Amino acid sequence: MTDGHCPASVDVVIIGGGPAGLSAALNLGRARASVVVVDAGRPRNAATLRSHGFLTRDGISPIELRKLARAELQQYPNVRILDRARVGAVRPALGPDGRFEVAVTTRTPGEPPVLAAETVLVATGLGETLPAIPSIRSFYGMSMFSCAACDAWELQDKPLALIGETPDLPDRARLLARWTNDLTVFTNGTDVVDAVAEAELAASGIAVERRAIDDLEGEKGAVSGVRLADGSVIPVAGGFVRPVWHAAADFFDGVDPDRDLDGHLIVDGSGRTSVPGLYAAGDAAAPGPQQLIVAAGQGARAAAVLVHDLVGVRTSH
Repeated sequence: MTDGHCPASVDVVIIGGGPAGLSAALNLGRARASVVVVDAGRPRNAATLRSHGFLTRDGISPIELRKLARAELQQYPNVRILDRARVGAVRPALGPDGRFEVAVTTRTPGEPPVLAAETVLVATGLGETLPAIPSIRSFYGMSMFSCAACDAWELQDKPLALIGETPDLPDRARLLARWTNDLTVFTNGTDVVDAVAEAELAASGIAVERRAIDDLEGEKGAVSGVRLADGSVIPVAGGFVRPVWHAAADFFDGVDPDRDLDGHLIVDGSGRTSVPGLYAAGDAAAPGPQQLIVAAGQGARAAAVLVHDLVGVRTSH
């Protein structure tokens, strides 16, 4: 423990306490690395009642999954979690301790405001902005979702909505057609589906509705219809929304990792960024399938590679 003025030095600071960060913490703990997990406690899937596709945990709530993971980490004294904590800056270390300094705001008593870390793993996930529909949050995570692989099974063969304002709507619609033959794409007054794509979707039995949306109808989290600006209602029994996602990693100061056009950290196949000692896993890295099990796997892989890098070895296992 420090006096609060000098950085506390650890092997790894993990930013983010979701499946990627906790999985990495477990594997790093077992490798005898000293680890601090900085967890803001505001996961993107907090509104989701059940998560799917996680082997042995299909249907578990994300909150319960986090509780189980944290309970497992308690047996590793070299891993500690800072709850409701935020990272204000990740910057190059000025002193001899570690490669990075991580400025942290935390309510955990006795923790120093700055951590010195040899390595940093970013597992902050994504922030998201939903279409500006007044009551969409009332249904999100209960009958309206964003991940087809995660939630489409429960909605199969029902009349569904796909709501979004991005050019990838046609591709998402073709994917959702695996689960239903009654799908309507709502562009909410935007011109993001051209005539060619609309004709191709129509040939597959997928309707495109271009009128602006007034609101969603339903009660107790169960959507029953999409009400358009002209007052007409198209009945649905569930659906999917395409948020606009953004990388939740605005804390770099004097550290400049490569990013893609959407701001995601670019990593190699092992989670390394362009900055030595800086890693990323889960949705914070260049995007892919947004499933808990994928994020957890990426966290485990990044942890294994990170340990190898710490000791300067390159092995296949």
